[in-house]
Amino acid sequence: MAKIFIDGDSGTTGLEIRERLASRTDLEIVAIAPELRKDKNAKRDILKSVDITILCLPDDAAKETVALCGELGDEAPRILDASTAHRVAPGWVYGFPEMCAGQAEAISRAARVANVGCYASSAIALLRPLVDAGLIAPDHPLTINAVSGYSGGGKQMIEAYEKGAAPAFELYALGLEHKHVPEIVAYSKLSAQPLFVPSVGNFRQGMLVSIPLQLDALPGRPKATDLHAAYSRHYEGAAHVRLCDPPANGKLDALALNGTDDMEIYVFANEARRQAVLVARQDNLGKGASGSAVQNLELMLKGGGA
Repeated sequence: MAKIFIDGDSGTTGLEIRERLASRTDLEIVAIAPELRKDKNAKRDILKSVDITILCLPDDAAKETVALCGELGDEAPRILDASTAHRVAPGWVYGFPEMCAGQAEAISRAARVANVGCYASSAIALLRPLVDAGLIAPDHPLTINAVSGYSGGGKQMIEAYEKGAAPAFELYALGLEHKHVPEIVAYSKLSAQPLFVPSVGNFRQGMLVSIPLQLDALPGRPKATDLHAAYSRHYEGAAHVRLCDPPANGKLDALALNGTDDMEIYVFANEARRQAVLVARQDNLGKGASGSAVQNLELMLKGGGA
């Protein structure tokens, strides 16, 4: 029976992971007493006793736990980090199994896995297959628009919305330095930073990420059918990412996948205008956070580790 320690299980992501694993009979979930959460010796003892630790912590705290694991040598557990601290760090495997061929296998064997970000998972899911297929150049000027439920915004944002003190809709990160951009650039294989414009709606969970394209500005001036074919090849057989036909009414509900660990990919196009909009839809707490973490945990458990 594998032993799992969720470090930081009182936050949104940690709580949801714990709930997802609560009924598992093949796992032992090890906890630390609340009064000992900042006790380095107590945490060291727990880390030495478990097979995998899942970090659901602020970045600085995640780095501290990783450093502590580094002191344990052969007694250190494998790490699945749900923070943003190590997503582009050397020595870490990126936790998006559908990103490219061999990624799921790499996750299964890794000692350290950085769980994918919610916005990043959708953006990379849209961009990586087209970059790999040569349909989008790495230096192409891209704009990524996104809307998420407020549950992905952290404690203060969650409190503001649940108290009714927040607006119905808001743009944010308008300093153009959102923390998910580095992983989007790295794992979409881009050489130019996209313009990323996130927003939050007055709903708890759900996410839409969209990327508009001028088709004649792309290499080879592809048709929408070429984009569709690239996605079809890339996600063939994927359990949690699927290519879907656009609805006839031209609308998408951001909340439609809530409660699932799935992601849907769409290509909306107007060939007469030579324009297209790529859209990914998911539950930001599902495939975008806790669901993705559990998917990566399953791979790590099956793979046995490095």
